[in-house]
Order: sequence, then structure tokens, then C-alpha cells
Amino acid sequence: MAMSEASERENANPASTASTDTEVLPICNETGYRAFRAGGFVLRRDEYFARISWPGGTHVIPVDAFLRAAMRDVSWGFFYGVVNFDGVFGTINHYGEVTLFAGAFNDAYRNARRDYQQRFRSDALMGLLKDLLGDWTNQDFDPFAAPMETGQPWGRKNGNNDAAIDRRRVAARRMVGLPGDAPLRTDEAGFPVNRQFADVAQDVPDVEVEPGFENEVSAFNLFAYLSRSDVTWNPSVCSVVGDSLFCPTSEEFVLPIEHGNDRCEWFLQLSDEISWDVKDKETGKPRARVLARAGDICCMPADIRHQGYSTKRSMLLVWENGSPRIPEMIANGTAPVVPVTF
Repeated sequence: MAMSEASERENANPASTASTDTEVLPICNETGYRAFRAGGFVLRRDEYFARISWPGGTHVIPVDAFLRAAMRDVSWGFFYGVVNFDGVFGTINHYGEVTLFAGAFNDAYRNARRDYQQRFRSDALMGLLKDLLGDWTNQDFDPFAAPMETGQPWGRKNGNNDAAIDRRRVAARRMVGLPGDAPLRTDEAGFPVNRQFADVAQDVPDVEVEPGFENEVSAFNLFAYLSRSDVTWNPSVCSVVGDSLFCPTSEEFVLPIEHGNDRCEWFLQLSDEISWDVKDKETGKPRARVLARAGDICCMPADIRHQGYSTKRSMLLVWENGSPRIPEMIANGTAPVVPVTF
């Protein structure tokens, strides 16, 4: 089960006072785009920029970067912890509720008391962001694709690309390829081998199953599966054992967000390389630069934010512990922010 489905159902609080105050505003005659309001936040776009305002402040993000970040936030169900669209704007997942913020993890904004945040019910904010993506994404642009695999997001309103933004994230219940579970990717299903993975072998493993275990035993070629990914920076839940989630993904260009962890997160670099910028979660101050090459394993601590860069499309296996108890355990000190202390 996907994190957003399991955790939100387990943690939703029916007595919560989190806001549902969201609104789709009229179309701008000049650009053709709608504006959107979530409490005190108003989000508008023009030909080049997403423009965000709140009581006492404004912020501008290039619209391509904003759409790529918003696409991940929606697809991941607000993900684990903090999704920083950039150094100012983003969301915090409380699993059933979500905080929309400006400057909450930025020293300059906090010190000047210009930070602002509001808490919403997840379903209310999710609905608004889905409407925003549908309206702001033009027909030539795919927010999930690498820049060389899609058109441009610029200009006035020009159609839509619902097929791209309505993709369902792969979220296997047990393992990809098992009967009744998430299917394998094939040419026939519309998943050709990506241009940068043309050399990846497409061998299929032989599996001999004892009678009676046909629905329990399976195997698939993970490299071949990832070579057919039509999206970037979008971990797919490919196997599940209890709270242990294996989430492989293909990466090209820039991770559109700075992910602020609320738990430790393990990365196994399967091919090529990714450069990671690691910053302090609360302040955004740089802490490390990590170059991960094929075969490298690293753990991102629970008190950082990270953003990756990959020129050659690469394969990455992300291991997540999806337990909903971990954020509280880290907050009260019963779980560490690092897996091992040297």
C-alpha cells in the first residue's frame, strides 16, 4: 500500500480544526490561467512565473520548477516530512493534515518574522493542487519528464496535458509482477525502453514454482523495469514487506524539490551517478556534497534536506521505512536521526 493511503487513513483526525478553506478563483483575462487560494495563500501564474502571496509577503518561482515540484507533491501524497519547492515555499506532511508554508525553514524569513504557515486537511489542499496542475499545465509540457523529453511550459494558457498529470504512481501491495498486483512495463503497455537505457538487457528471469504457490512466488528484472520508466524523480513502490518499502526510480536533470526528511532514508545507486546537495533541514545551511556512483550506498539522516543532480539518466533504489510511528519517535528522542553513530 502506498504511504499516502496507509498513513493518512491511520493518522487522520476527524476532530481536527485544520482548515478546508480553499478556493478556485476566476480566470485571468490576460493569461487565461486561473488563480487559486488556500487560506491566506494566493497562487497565480503568468507566462513565466508562479507568483505566491500571503499576508505580509510575496514570492516568485519559475513556473517550470513550480509545476515539477507540485507534481511530485501531489503524486507522493505530500511524501514523508517536508517538500521544499525551493528555499522559501513548500508543505509539511502530518499524515491526514498538511501545512502550507512560506519561510518556515528559512533563517532569514524566521529572523525577520516574515514566515507564514497554515494547516489544512490533506484532502482539501490536495484537491486544490490537482486543480492547479490541471489548469497551469499546457498541452506541450509534462511535469514528470526530463527537460529533453518534453515541451515548454511557458506562455499563455494553451490546452492541457491531463494524461501526464493524472498518471497513477506505481504502488505495489506486495511486489510488481505478482498476479493482481502492479503490472510489469512492456512495449505493449506503452512503456518503451528509454533513450538513455538502450544498452540495458531485457532478460526475463526463469521462475519455477511449486504447484499451489503460483500467486506467491515471482521475480522480475529490476534494471529492465527501470529502463522503461517514463518519468523521472518519482520513486515507485515495487516491493513491500511490512513497513519496508523498496522504491526504485530513474533520475535525470534535477530533483525538483528539496526533500526534508522526517525519518532516515537509504539510497542505493544502481547505475551511473548522482550528485547530492545536503543541507540542514531547519535552516537550509549547506552540510555536505555527496557524489554517489554505481554501487554506492548512503543514508540521508532525518534532520536534513537533500536535492539531487543527474546528467546521465541513472537508476536509484530508495529504501523507506514507512512506519507512521517514526516521526513521533524522532521528535521525542526514542529514535535517532542517523542509523549509526561512529
